[in-house]
Amino acid sequence: MYFGAKADLFILAEEMRNNPTNAERHLWKQIRKFRMNGYIFRRQYPISIFIPDFYCHKLKLIIEVDGEIHNNEQTQEHDDGRSAVMEKFGLKVIRFTNEEVLNNQDFVLRQIKSFFTD
Repeated sequence: MYFGAKADLFILAEEMRNNPTNAERHLWKQIRKFRMNGYIFRRQYPISIFIPDFYCHKLKLIIEVDGEIHNNEQTQEHDDGRSAVMEKFGLKVIRFTNEEVLNNQDFVLRQIKSFFTD
């Protein structure tokens, strides 16, 4: 289920869950509501050597919420590499900026719901 994640990654993931960004906290409040439809999202869920922001096993969907640091070329290349590794596990990765999550909630939720199968 964890695609080979090591034990120490779970400790770091717990620390990250306890200190979410404003955008992560905001999105979490919204996607928790999907639970009643059978789409259970996990926060800071270790996968291989990475800790994605959100993961839904039923959809095989990873949601990343990116702050300004993700705007630089080197970080974008790193993000692309992370996504490629996770996609090799058959997972889908979608990304939103902090601004999209905080200021364009309808767009973000529509994008997420587009992966729903029912």
